[in-house]
Amino acid sequence: MQTNAGDGQKSIVAELQFGAKTAKRVSWESWEFTVVGPFEVEVTNASYGYLKDDHSYRVLVAEVEAGILPAECECPADQYGEDYDCKHKVALAAVGGPTVLQAAVDFDPTPTPVRADGGCECDADSFPCFGCYLSGRRELPE
Repeated sequence: MQTNAGDGQKSIVAELQFGAKTAKRVSWESWEFTVVGPFEVEVTNASYGYLKDDHSYRVLVAEVEAGILPAECECPADQYGEDYDCKHKVALAAVGGPTVLQAAVDFDPTPTPVRADGGCECDADSFPCFGCYLSGRRELPE
């Protein structure tokens, strides 16, 4: 396993199995990443321009002993390829990196809406929003 010179952490990319062709494609193409749910990232090949939505796949990530890794992709190459990981998983690990992977793990589907003054949009209402109620910031009225 390779080690990054700067921080002493093991390389995420070294945990994946892929060939030289996949490595070249990942480095040449343009990628966009959107965390869409807990442990789920949408990986889009933006090199296709206005057709990029047709080249967007969801990748599930997993926490394993080696760290947070791309685990499963919905693309045909990952579904039917047995020997190598797909370019979407490699791009997520290499280009998105630990920051995007950690964001997928930390994703909270129920964020509390916050105003600039630190309050919540629900402060003007008699009932709290679900986020404020769930966090204990506000109670239900009697």
